[in-house]
Amino acid sequence: MKLYHIIKRTADFFAALINIIIASPILLTLIVILAIANKGKPFFYQTRTGKNGKLFTIIKLKTMNDKTDSEGNLLPVVHRITKIGDFCRKYSLDEIPQLFNILKGDMSLVGPRPLLPKYLPLYTEEQNRRHEVTPGITGWAQVNGRNTISWEQKFEYDVYYVDNQSFLLDLRIIFKTIDKVISRKDVNHSDNDDMPIFTGTKNI
Repeated sequence: MKLYHIIKRTADFFAALINIIIASPILLTLIVILAIANKGKPFFYQTRTGKNGKLFTIIKLKTMNDKTDSEGNLLPVVHRITKIGDFCRKYSLDEIPQLFNILKGDMSLVGPRPLLPKYLPLYTEEQNRRHEVTPGITGWAQVNGRNTISWEQKFEYDVYYVDNQSFLLDLRIIFKTIDKVISRKDVNHSDNDDMPIFTGTKNI
């Protein structure tokens, strides 16, 4: 497994670098448009949980504005997604900046999606095993339902990946992800906005 991790990290780095170069014209164009749509804020930053519970800052393109109601509370997600933001979500273009997270080593191309730190105390011991590997842009749970399945099923898929890591499984996930992006199936949902808040697994 040690050789697998070395090769995977090397492949991640060069794949991210090459894709950044290839996507740079699209990325730069989206940054300009989103900066205009979001009053100078084209990026979305958020603290997420990485390997071994280490916290890091994830970077994505900002698909929602910061409009609030009369009491200063953010409006519901459906009222804040911009037109360009909705386009980015449909084609997963908002995920492109995470390639820089891969260059830094915070993320991998394939692995469990990094979630919010507030969930850390809520995981069961088995669910917490999802943090034994580097989180990814896409993962086994993402190509098997993403936000159409329960949190518990997601975590089962994540732990399955931890126990069955291989080049073959990684390639399978990547190809299934490409298929979903092209078909626009299960790609227009963010990790937190369209899922109920995880409050812990009951009856464990």
